[in-house]
Amino acid sequence: MSSTIPEADPDEPVETKPFKFVTAGYDARFPYQNQTKHCWQNYVDYHKCILAKGEDFRPCKQVYTHSSSNYRTIANAVPKFFLAYRSLCPKAWTDRWDDQREAGNFPARLE
Repeated sequence: MSSTIPEADPDEPVETKPFKFVTAGYDARFPYQNQTKHCWQNYVDYHKCILAKGEDFRPCKQVYTHSSSNYRTIANAVPKFFLAYRSLCPKAWTDRWDDQREAGNFPARLE
């Protein structure tokens, strides 16, 4: 069985599918170009939120779309920690932090 990827036919039109690109919005607490602290704070806040409210508590990971007529009102009132840390933090960092949390040596209090 071959594991090679088939060559694309240059004469065949490429089918593209639209996707929604969503990233963390502006946070006045982190006004600088370096968003490392923004990433860290949202990772910690997300895990504090799910520990306090449970995995099924939607506001911890809620993502609102711009199509909602009251987007700004709702989005400003609801934490979007999951969206922020997933879009700001490199996966290698969050994987390491997940491992540290599981091992009990994460450098922040989450209770």
